[in-house]
Amino acid sequence: MTVDQTKRRGLLIILSSPSGAGKSTLARRLRAWDPDIAFSVSATTRAPRDGEVHGEHYHFTAEADFKMMVAEAQMLEHAHVFGHFYGSPKEPVAQAIDRGHDVLFDIDWQGAQQIRNSDLGTNTLSIFLLPPSITELHRRLISRGQDSDEVIEKRMRKSWDEISRWDSYDFVLVNDDLDQTEAQLKTIISATRLRRLQQPQLTDHVRKLQAEFEDL
Repeated sequence: MTVDQTKRRGLLIILSSPSGAGKSTLARRLRAWDPDIAFSVSATTRAPRDGEVHGEHYHFTAEADFKMMVAEAQMLEHAHVFGHFYGSPKEPVAQAIDRGHDVLFDIDWQGAQQIRNSDLGTNTLSIFLLPPSITELHRRLISRGQDSDEVIEKRMRKSWDEISRWDSYDFVLVNDDLDQTEAQLKTIISATRLRRLQQPQLTDHVRKLQAEFEDL
């Protein structure tokens, strides 16, 4: 008698870090490693940037519609960041983990806390990425060339508040080397997929074992 460990419940993988610490790059690498990991497409009230596609990068949503979704508990988490609302629609996530697919969230500590406190919270795996230094964090923000000096300054001011929440996560990694951090993330995810809560089929297996004892 064997138990099928492929029939598992999916994980809500939360990946957080201050801007510039590498979470977006590592999120892409994780999805390349396992294409079955679904990326949670957030809803946002900000306007699309060049090259961004509705439904692929974000669900671009009117502010009134966004607030209605929050009021109707259709968001797993939401926040107001740099003048705009961001949030994770709940229904697609619930459907994915019921099918055994992991869902990856690139969110901040506030969103992570809301998800952990939600009715899907027992399925979370939260990981925080620390930069090797503040100097290196600043260098990365400048080198990626996406933001104005004003926005970079805002992100740097916000980074300490984010870093101060490091101890509320299940795992914390210092992203000094992308390849090493990627390998560590894969190890963490692979192990967490095997935890008891993600394997509901184990209950039936144990019942069968108990029945066998009774037949001895």
